[in-house]
Amino acid sequence: MGKSKNNRFRRPQFNAEGLSVNAVKEVEVDHDEVCDGIDSPAGELLEKLQNPSADMREFACASISRVVQQSQTIPAFLQRDAVRRLGPLLLDRSLAVRETATGALRNLSACGGHEVCEDMVKQDVMTPLTALLREVRPSLVNHFHYKQFKNPVEDVANEAVNLLWNLCESSSQALCVFNKAGLLDVILQCLERHTNNIQLALSAAHCLHTVTEDNAELLCSMNNAVLGSLESVLLSSETAMAHILLKTLAAGSLWNLKSSLPTARQAQTLNALVATLSQCLELDAGTLIPQLHQAEVSCSAPSSEAGEMDDHQAVAEDMEMKRQPRWIKISRTCKEELREATALLTAQQTSLEIIVNMCCSDDPSDDEWEEASSSDESEMCPDGLSEGNTSLLSPLCLSAEVHGALINHNIPEKVLRKTQFPSTEAMDVCRQNPTWKILMKKMHRVQYRALTCLHNMLSTMDAESLGGAAALQAVAQHLSTLVFSASDIPKEEEFLEAVTSAMRSLLQIIASMKIPQCFTPQQLITLSEAATRCDVVSVRVNAVAILGITGSTLAKEKGTSETLQMIGNALLQVATKDANLVVCGEALDALFDVFADGDEAEKAAKNISLLSALKALQPVFKAKIRKEGKGKYSPEQMCVLDNIKVNLRRFIGYLEIVVKK
Repeated sequence: MGKSKNNRFRRPQFNAEGLSVNAVKEVEVDHDEVCDGIDSPAGELLEKLQNPSADMREFACASISRVVQQSQTIPAFLQRDAVRRLGPLLLDRSLAVRETATGALRNLSACGGHEVCEDMVKQDVMTPLTALLREVRPSLVNHFHYKQFKNPVEDVANEAVNLLWNLCESSSQALCVFNKAGLLDVILQCLERHTNNIQLALSAAHCLHTVTEDNAELLCSMNNAVLGSLESVLLSSETAMAHILLKTLAAGSLWNLKSSLPTARQAQTLNALVATLSQCLELDAGTLIPQLHQAEVSCSAPSSEAGEMDDHQAVAEDMEMKRQPRWIKISRTCKEELREATALLTAQQTSLEIIVNMCCSDDPSDDEWEEASSSDESEMCPDGLSEGNTSLLSPLCLSAEVHGALINHNIPEKVLRKTQFPSTEAMDVCRQNPTWKILMKKMHRVQYRALTCLHNMLSTMDAESLGGAAALQAVAQHLSTLVFSASDIPKEEEFLEAVTSAMRSLLQIIASMKIPQCFTPQQLITLSEAATRCDVVSVRVNAVAILGITGSTLAKEKGTSETLQMIGNALLQVATKDANLVVCGEALDALFDVFADGDEAEKAAKNISLLSALKALQPVFKAKIRKEGKGKYSPEQMCVLDNIKVNLRRFIGYLEIVVKK
């Protein structure tokens, strides 16, 4: 069904600590503090929001913030109109109430997911949120302070920006309000606080990275000041992991805004952007994570000079923990080292996702997530930034320029290093420490993103840019080790999807260049068998495509009929038994390629009775298309399936001629 498609990443949701929303499920929460859905405290807590005491309102908001981290409690709050009751408290006369109320809504949006976010927007949460952000902006502009002094207005702003981020990620209506209300200026003001308040700047950078993606209306608000703010972050000399993440997010936003870049700044900005990604990927998480953990252990060792806390201090600390809302409490004494490790992995994952999108085809038909945009949208921008932007980042020459920058900064080599399995030492450190366990999945996710990145680079870059035949054979050997070195093929779906995509792209290049490859047919059949047990359709599609590429190559060689029989039987199994028509179609397409021509293919086809098998399959395949097609598959998929149906009829005619020879 054609060549493999390039993958493209849209922004996931993250909290201010750099943890994904899905990580809420991965973190252990004290179940004694949270009631279940049946005995929800929602009613009592919501009543306390109207209490005349600011302390009581703050306590209620902080309690709601903790309770909704258990997703089963969320319906009880929504049924009691929690959003409309919390909304006015965003403008409460008490800053502490504002912060905790915004934090409660932030947690509700994070733990409730897309549907809850949509519902919150429908309940007009954007009105008080917009008013709050406008109100805090003057304090962000005029308040100068040293890092060691806490600015309560910035704490409120941090919660508000995170809430805005979640809502804009999940709701097109929220994004529309963002554009029309001119909230970009507030986000940039928060971003510019990066020298004094890195957490606020990170929240703003995450939000900006989200709202700039595929947002043509926002592009018209771009000006040199906006681009200058992002470039100043990009060129910062700070080396802490939080600042590495900040610079990576700024790079992602600049990439999203590439069509707004003035012609004179395009080359310089592109180079700085790719240099930022390169510096991030240069860091070795396998070495740094054990070092950061050891630093945490050293810092938390008992000090002979530290006295015991008295009861009053203990109670005060407990109250402070309760009053500061968090999405997730990693621990009561969340250490900076864990925050740094999390920022490192988030930055590397984000860097790889940006590179994936850089290597994604500009043709919307090549990517199911891409939407066609008007060719004259950029002409609507009022300040003339888009005028004449056809020299560097226009669709016709985008790939060549971007690929050149990637090669100059050794990105392919750095991406390949990230495709390795996570460091055993780093994994052991995280496995043995409960608060660090959440990093294990993040380390694996970096590997998965690197494999997807490798797939896109293989699909869009020429072989010489990737190092030529020797380098491609080395990549093949590396992928072979990842997949086949253990006694069983790894079963993790995200890994299988990424690695089979990379293998498919690589084999297509190797076959076109007639380079010997190191995968044995038996290995690939084993991979196909493992893929048939995977629920992810793209994994099964990749597996049969890999068999098709290998088989069509072998069909041109002498003495390969027995191997072709094995491949043919494996493909017939999939075409006959897979429940998904797209997978069945890919298997049939692979069979057409393998047995299209050649003495070895003809011999193998006769030995496995391919003609009779396909004749038996033909009416079943046609009936499934007629019965399931229109309701279950997209128009594009139906078009491809109809073509395969026609090709199946023609291929059966061809085999009938072969049999008569």
